[in-house]
Amino acid sequence: MIHLNHLGETDEEVLIEDEVTTEDTTGEPAQLIVYNDDHNTFDWVIQCFMEILNHSSAQAEQLSLMIHYKGKATVKTAPKPVLKPKKDALVDRGLSAVIEGGK
Repeated sequence: MIHLNHLGETDEEVLIEDEVTTEDTTGEPAQLIVYNDDHNTFDWVIQCFMEILNHSSAQAEQLSLMIHYKGKATVKTAPKPVLKPKKDALVDRGLSAVIEGGK
């Protein structure tokens, strides 16, 4: 959308694709964190990230490696109402996931 300011110049609004969503996005950003464990395989964690979080294969693989070597990783940042069903789905599949921050 283009607007003219008081000087007759254009002020352009750019809509960033990552900001467009149909989900409830009210609230401050929170982090969905997944912790390392000794029973889930890399393939399973990658599959969960792709199916639940809509991550690409490469992104899911990188996150799983970070979790393995660092003990945890933030896998998604969004308001709590967006993260809650995603966290629940990850936990239902046996992953150790929590939400931190946000209101």
